Amino acid sequence: MSDAFGIIVVGDEILSGRRRDRHFEGLGGLLRERGFSVAWLRILPDDPDYLAAELGRTMSEARPVFCCGGIGATPDDHTRACAARAAGVALGMHPGAVAEIEARFGADAYPHRIRMAELPHGSDLIPNPYNRVPGFSIQRHYFMPGFPDMAHPMAAWVLDTYFSAGGRPEAQRALQVFGVPESSLMDLMDQLTRQFPDAKLFSLPRLGKEFQIEMGFRGQGDLDAPFNALTAGLGKLGVRYELLDD
Repeated sequence: MSDAFGIIVVGDEILSGRRRDRHFEGLGGLLRERGFSVAWLRILPDDPDYLAAELGRTMSEARPVFCCGGIGATPDDHTRACAARAAGVALGMHPGAVAEIEARFGADAYPHRIRMAELPHGSDLIPNPYNRVPGFSIQRHYFMPGFPDMAHPMAAWVLDTYFSAGGRPEAQRALQVFGVPESSLMDLMDQLTRQFPDAKLFSLPRLGKEFQIEMGFRGQGDLDAPFNALTAGLGKLGVRYELLDD
């Protein structure tokens, strides 16, 4: 399970459409480069009860999770307190975080910026190369700012520090099918799914003047056998297709 990470993005501004999420693309790229994958993406509101409940649920699983957003010092930043609630620990000043924030801001750390040093008891710090205000980790959840320019270098540090390389990067073999609906290929897809359970079959229809389907397999193993079986099956059905670049 450790080869696949969850990603949580916290912020009403994402859900309202005022800002566009960039964490899925950036963190997903970091993970894939190292042989990991994204298990799921969740965008959560700035609602303390809902956020604490969701973090409690994901902390009950063994999967590592990146969580971006809501760790600032303003009243709408609830993630630090919610992480403590979910982990069943108190929220208090982390001496290492205090030292980093004081070193960065001096007297201007007080009275507001120092709030960002209030972390769940037992947290480990995640260095922030952008402005030295650290993130934190607890129960295989890695909490970072909502700003991608800060969060993504911090996530790279987490991966390089705590995780050895994952499996082989996921590969893909794909083709474009023309002129037939998915329903006419269901028997073939069912057969291939049973025959090659370790490869992930995908089928993505596209609407246009001529019906098209992008089909193929994804996985970390050898995709030649299932892909060759797909092309052979399409050939037997007399279906027109073109190979796509991997």
